[in-house]
Amino acid sequence: MSLRSKKIFFILSVAVPFLLYCVYYYGMMVKNAPYKFAEFQSFTIEYGYRDSLFNKYNSETGAYQFVNKKDSIVKKKLWLTKDDLLYLHRKAAELGYWDFPSNEIGDTTKKHVPRFIVQFNYKRKSKRVIYYANYDGHEKLRDANERLIKEIQGKLTEASARYDK
Repeated sequence: MSLRSKKIFFILSVAVPFLLYCVYYYGMMVKNAPYKFAEFQSFTIEYGYRDSLFNKYNSETGAYQFVNKKDSIVKKKLWLTKDDLLYLHRKAAELGYWDFPSNEIGDTTKKHVPRFIVQFNYKRKSKRVIYYANYDGHEKLRDANERLIKEIQGKLTEASARYDK
């Protein structure tokens, strides 16, 4: 066998089946991914202290409620753009939101600990995470939660500024 025929034999018997298997395997993974933006329906966030979660947003209804600097509750309609929702979906995926535990609760005896409830809803599945700011879990998990919450709050602030113009 010549060197050229050995290379062709190697490519046909090893490399091509490996590539075909990779395409099949990862194609199935992408096809069956539980959290695809094409199936995205809405997300909600609620936050506050203890049982008084006065700050709320629901992307499906556009209902936005928050406590302003004068300690009064402000309610208004606020719609995020598709780009904003796509950004938040991708940021959640980047931070590993889908792998977060559902309950990240710290010491519940303390009174003034901020509590956050973030939920992403899709056609086939939804993910809800309850996060207390004093959660004593892994540092990377706490950091990822705080970054996602800041990103969501930032997008809500941007959208509110767009609507207030």
